[in-house]
Amino acid sequence: MSDTPLVLGIETSCDETGVGIVHGTELLVDAIASSVDEHARFGGVVPEVASRAHLESMVPMIERACRQAGVALTDMDGIAVTAGPGLAGALMVGVASAKALALSLGLPLYGVNHLASHVAVDIVEHGPLPEPTMAMLVSGGHSSLLLVPDVTRDVRSLGSTIDDAAGEAFDKVARVLGLPFPGGPHIDRASGDGQITIDFPRGLTGRKDMERHRFDFSFSGLKTAVTRWVETRRAAGEAVPVPDVAASFQEAVVDVLTRKAVLACREHDVAALQVGGGVAANSRLRAMAQQRCDEAGVALRVPRRALCTDNGAMVAALGAQLMLKGRPVSDLSLPADSSLPVTDVRTGLPVAVDHDH
Repeated sequence: MSDTPLVLGIETSCDETGVGIVHGTELLVDAIASSVDEHARFGGVVPEVASRAHLESMVPMIERACRQAGVALTDMDGIAVTAGPGLAGALMVGVASAKALALSLGLPLYGVNHLASHVAVDIVEHGPLPEPTMAMLVSGGHSSLLLVPDVTRDVRSLGSTIDDAAGEAFDKVARVLGLPFPGGPHIDRASGDGQITIDFPRGLTGRKDMERHRFDFSFSGLKTAVTRWVETRRAAGEAVPVPDVAASFQEAVVDVLTRKAVLACREHDVAALQVGGGVAANSRLRAMAQQRCDEAGVALRVPRRALCTDNGAMVAALGAQLMLKGRPVSDLSLPADSSLPVTDVRTGLPVAVDHDH
């Protein structure tokens, strides 16, 4: 293996088939096939549909990634794959594909954590992560605050969602407002034409809640409050000001997320906050995070929007870091673990490997 390993990463935790190639800390290509349009008519992701889409897209995406990067599979130094958390069937497609590649090419295999990968991708965007870094990951399935002393082996959960994740709340509120799936981009867009006129609740921010759930999140109550507000207006025969509702809802979500993230930085004496996950593409979240980080003297790191949503580049980025730091590789018995805890950065039984391949 060279000093700058060439790593292929595979991501299939949900509805995107992502294949990325990273050379050390340089992103060469990020190829994605999304099945979101196939799920839109159901109003959410259907696991069986996602799994079939991954099966159909896997080989074309790998071929496309290699072609765009100008490399061959035989040039690779390692294979990384999301082993969890995520949809079980979808994860199995990616893990099986990665095992086949690793076995046929004689390469080390790294089964990595989806959430840790969201943190690691910022390395190819903004350089080495400060150690420690605070990471806030917000997506359709996760709202997490993580203390990250070392993204290759030490990721600690400070808090997470106790019910609906932020992205899930965006999808559900969008449905109530008659906006398309996925809801995040449409609420963000609608908010641009609205005013923050409704004071929706901020979950888990009261004094007693902050004692028990200091860095946890809850958006179920907010979603219910928005639904009731809209239903009350409709029942009275009044028009629903969709842009204002969207802007007010979005403000409530973003307020809680950024407030708790900056508080975590202060209390743990961490000077850098990294924001990732699909909801990190939200324009109001980016603006408020920047404002509050500036006020607190915290450096904010947010990858470009394409690297916030699920992608293969983030998996390859973490795989490359694992190789650069000489972390153990995964055994070919590596399982797909839909509930893999974030503290398990990499998974699968470690085995000896010849790094001079």
